[in-house]
Amino acid sequence: MGDLLEPSDEKQLVECLAWACANQQPVELCGAGSKRAYGRPVQAAAMLKLARLSGIVTYEPAELVLTARAGTPIAEIEAALDAAGQQLAFEPADLGPLLGGSAGAGTIGGVFATNLAGPGRVKAGAARDHVLGVRCVSGRGEAFK
Repeated sequence: MGDLLEPSDEKQLVECLAWACANQQPVELCGAGSKRAYGRPVQAAAMLKLARLSGIVTYEPAELVLTARAGTPIAEIEAALDAAGQQLAFEPADLGPLLGGSAGAGTIGGVFATNLAGPGRVKAGAARDHVLGVRCVSGRGEAFK
């Protein structure tokens, strides 16, 4: 693995992606890395670590709406939901212990990137079935929904 890129805000994230695009370099997107052992290893010039892009932006329990950044730990989201007597219907799988990592280390970005869900998936749907909107950035210096 080459460079380690760790943006702490959207502007830095755009700069990292612009560098990768300009140099035609593949990057590995990584939150907490709890699912890195799942599947084949990634061959990339750099790792784009998203852990600093963390935090619940808004949470409206009455509306059942939560907005969080990609690097937000699932444990943080589940704690906020639990305090309001709520839970994630798709039951995100915690593969950390199974893949040699620690429990509770996964991020919401990793959940949606892999679309992994627990046994409730048959009834409630997969993780991506519960997304209302996504804000993305590109290497051309733009953000879009």
